[in-house]
Amino acid sequence: MRVDRTIGRLRGVAPGPMLIVVGGVHGNEPAGVRAAEGALARLAGVALRGDVVALAGNLRALHLGRRYQVRDLNRQWAAPPLRLTAGDDAEGLEQRELGGALDEALAAARGPAYFIDLHTTSAAGVPFAMLGDTLRNRAFARRLPLPVILGLEEQLDGTLAEHMSARGCVALACEGGQHQDPESARNMEALLLVALAAAGLAKPAAVPGWAEAWTRLKRGRGSLPRIIEVRFRHGVAAGDRFVMEPGFANVARVRLGQLLARDRHGDIRAPSDGLVLLPLYQAQGEDGFFFGREVGALAHDAAVVARRLHLDALLPLLPGVRRAGAGLGLAPDVAERYPMGLFRMFGYRRIVAEGDGSLILRRRAPG
Repeated sequence: MRVDRTIGRLRGVAPGPMLIVVGGVHGNEPAGVRAAEGALARLAGVALRGDVVALAGNLRALHLGRRYQVRDLNRQWAAPPLRLTAGDDAEGLEQRELGGALDEALAAARGPAYFIDLHTTSAAGVPFAMLGDTLRNRAFARRLPLPVILGLEEQLDGTLAEHMSARGCVALACEGGQHQDPESARNMEALLLVALAAAGLAKPAAVPGWAEAWTRLKRGRGSLPRIIEVRFRHGVAAGDRFVMEPGFANVARVRLGQLLARDRHGDIRAPSDGLVLLPLYQAQGEDGFFFGREVGALAHDAAVVARRLHLDALLPLLPGVRRAGAGLGLAPDVAERYPMGLFRMFGYRRIVAEGDGSLILRRRAPG
């Protein structure tokens, strides 16, 4: 697939929000590029309040139809200031070029910036959104009729969505469906039309096809939970001989003890009832699958209220809990005393074990 770095731009008739879209950060996921092209074509002539910029991610990998050439471009972005972790190899060049295009887009913004990173999966399934667990990201995602996954971004280092969130954007990533399924591009085109209105660039009635797009996304969710939180990631490395059991969708309910995959150590089974997310059915990739559970509406709303009241300021007052830079430290003898749900409520979803048995809990910015 050959495509220019800039897929297209739309400049509104008045200042307003900036919507930045990136498709094809993984070269074997061209549906995001097609979705951006389709959405821009639909929006031509619409009187927007604000601007839209659509960019292609890994141009050379898109041409080859490969996820990446040397390393995963969606794991190379550090918080600002940008650290070019890929050096002078193929993805290093892509990162510098894409980073420059993103800088230009942000510099031209005439209002708040929203960022959407479009992806597809090796498994069949439905479109869903994933985001760093901040209140602004949650509020935006709740305006979209999609399953929303919390905590997945925190399991991954150096994602483009994380980078753009750290730069002040409201940011989310969307998985539109299976790589080769034509419906995936249609799903993500629908997402962009709905997101454009949700970000405030136009009223829904002014967006061509908005009602059909909303219905498509809502129908796609079906009976899946509205909000899911990731509990853990099953990573894979070369030599693991990891093989996912066939038949899992990109979001699939599973039961306690159900066989999920096999590797050189044996069977890998579900530790409880829950949901398997993003099962790996391709040669490249380091994420075997993610495991999550439903978050009820009451728990979601309680977390939002608790954060707005800044009750997280009380956490270091708990015995054995201390500030650790921007995170929290839990002493070894109390790490199992507190339910992790208490800390997840405030966005502390990244857990790092220290050599002495203590835990460091980290989160995205609380805003």
